[in-house]
Formats: sequence, C-alpha cells, structure tokens
Amino acid sequence: MARSYDLVLFGATGFTGGLTAEYLAAHAPAGVRWALAGRDAAKLAAVRDRLGRNDVGLLRADATDAASLREVAEATRVVASTVGPYVRYGEPLVAACAAAGTHYTDLTGEPRFVDEMYLRHHDTATRTGARIVHACGFDSIPADLGAYFTVKQLPEGVPLRVEAFLRANGRPSAGTVHSLVGAVADAAPARRAHRERRRREGTAPGRRIRAGGPLPRTHPLRAWPVPMPTLDPQIVARSAAALDRYGPDFRYGQYFALPSLLAAAGVVAGAGALAAAVQLEPLRERIPSRWTSGSGPSEEQREQGWLSLRCTGVGGGQGVLTEVYSDRDPGYTTTAIVLGEATLCLALDDLPDTAGQVTTAAAMGDRLIDRLDSAGLTFRVLARRTGVRD
Repeated sequence: MARSYDLVLFGATGFTGGLTAEYLAAHAPAGVRWALAGRDAAKLAAVRDRLGRNDVGLLRADATDAASLREVAEATRVVASTVGPYVRYGEPLVAACAAAGTHYTDLTGEPRFVDEMYLRHHDTATRTGARIVHACGFDSIPADLGAYFTVKQLPEGVPLRVEAFLRANGRPSAGTVHSLVGAVADAAPARRAHRERRRREGTAPGRRIRAGGPLPRTHPLRAWPVPMPTLDPQIVARSAAALDRYGPDFRYGQYFALPSLLAAAGVVAGAGALAAAVQLEPLRERIPSRWTSGSGPSEEQREQGWLSLRCTGVGGGQGVLTEVYSDRDPGYTTTAIVLGEATLCLALDDLPDTAGQVTTAAAMGDRLIDRLDSAGLTFRVLARRTGVRD
C-alpha cells in the first residue's frame, strides 16, 4: 500500500509530544515525510509554527474516533503515540495500526496496557506485518537495550545473569503522574491480564527465562538496592524469550541504587502509601489533579537531569560491567530522543524480520543502539573479568 508519510507523531500538542516533535524537526534526515496528528487543528498548527517547518503535515485525529485513527494508520509507515494514560486512550490506535500493517511506538509504562494489547492485537499485527513496539522511552529502552548490550559481551550458549542498577535525576510531568496513578490503581486487572498472557504465550522451549526475584548477587555501586516495580523486567524477559542469544537460562533483576538506608526505606514507604491511597476513589482523583494536563518540568529543571543504568553480567566464567548513560533529563529530554530514534529506526532502517508485539531489542537491537549512541544515550563497557563464578 502506498503511504503518504514515513512517520506520524500522535499527541504532538502535549508536553512530551512537543519535545519529540522538536527532536524530529532537528534530527530527521532530509527527505523524511512526516506529520503531526491530534484532535485540535489550531494547536497542531501552532506546534508546526514553533518548529518552523511548513513541510510537516497536519492530520486531525482523536483517540476516541476509530475512523480518524484508521485514516492516520493507513497514511503512514509508522505511528508514534505520546497520548496517555494508554489504558484509557491507547487501544484504538494500536488496533488501527495492527489492522493496517503500520508499525507503532509509544511511551507506555503500564503493564496492563501492554499485556491487553498483546492479547487483543498481537495476532492481527503478526498477520499484517506490523511491529507493535511499546515502552520506547525511559520505560523501557535503557533497561531493554542495556541488558541486550550486556548479554552480547558474554559467552554464547551458557546460563547468564544480568542485574541492573539505576540512578537518575529528573522531575515528573502531568502525564507521568496520571499514568503512574492509573497503573497502581489497576493492579488487580493487570495481574489478570498478565496471567492470561503467560498462559497464551507458554514458555520458550528448552529455555528458562526469569525476571525479578531476590536482592542482587552482584553490585557495582556503593548504594542500597531496592527492586524496581516497573514494566522494565517484563520487557527484558520478553526480549530474552525472543532471542536465543540470551542463553538457555537467563535471569534479570533491576534495582534503584539509593544513597542510604534511609532513602531506601523512604522509597519503599512512599510506594506503599501511594498504592494504598489510590485504592480510595477520592484520593485517586485528587492526586493527579494537582498536575495540570500538558505540563512538565521547565527547561532549566530538565538541564539538571541525568540517568545512569549500570549492568553487571555474569556467565560462562566471564563477568562484565556496562553502563547506559545520558547527561540529559531522563523522563523527557532523553525520552524524546529515544522515542524519536526508535520511530525513525522502524521507518527507515533494514531490521530483523519481526512482526506482532515485539520489544526494542528484538525488533531493532544493534541498529537502535547505534542510533542512540550517536544521539547522546551512550552504551559502554566499564570493566571485564575472567574466572567469575556464575
């Protein structure tokens, strides 16, 4: 099918969507045909004017209007969506892309959404050749590609263990707060969707893949590790299941690296308090209302942001320490970069033959790492050891 565009950005009038539009305007190669999509034509035109790019198309589409989303999906090779919370607004666009054979990226960190989209649209996307790639931002590209990069430094065909330790500095936007509250409140339906997905997927024949578990056995930082209750370990486990390079027995753990026992206790207590609060409907509505839709940290605040994800990998008597690093705000500046590059990668690059709901490591792997390394999210080996006990 002939397509009018190489990529469309849906949600460009929001905070993160605007940053992603700015990144694409500055870094998309000459000749790339792209457009902005959203429900408010005047706001879209204002974004285009701010970019100074009259060659960028404008498409009107509403997250609740299936017909408009179908028109967008059929007009382009790839759609990138920044419109969340995705459990509330995301499915019609995923459905449209799966049906049209259009590749799709988003920024979700919502486990329920990812599992439900697999259950409802993976088979259709597999049939049409669409790649549905969720979590193309701070959730979960650093973790997914960081684990993949680490695995590739280790021997093949042996049991492997990777443990990741995150340190970061950044501030949330309204969209992040709304998605976080929704994800915590949706814990029960999320568990049901996850169980059904595991039942349908089954296990990788002859292989064992595990994510999460006890406190780490390796530790590259003088810090207190706290397990991260995020989507990342599930994404990494799905990459491991899809790629034999992760070995016959792969285990992954991911942790916040906090500076003190007091800080670790504070994070645990805060997470517990949030989980309890959002079970009460008045508080569930009040907490996100404190953040105005479309708002986020200022440019000055974003300039103070950074992230470091250090991974220890062990297997076959070898050990390696790697780092994924960005000196920019993780949740927004870095997220705009990685979403932009992932979308360009799907639109322009020669990639492995995959389809359906796939991860960044399985769908783009080395090619996306090369792109991100050139764009400022660096991947490097810090140390190697031999004679390491597995």
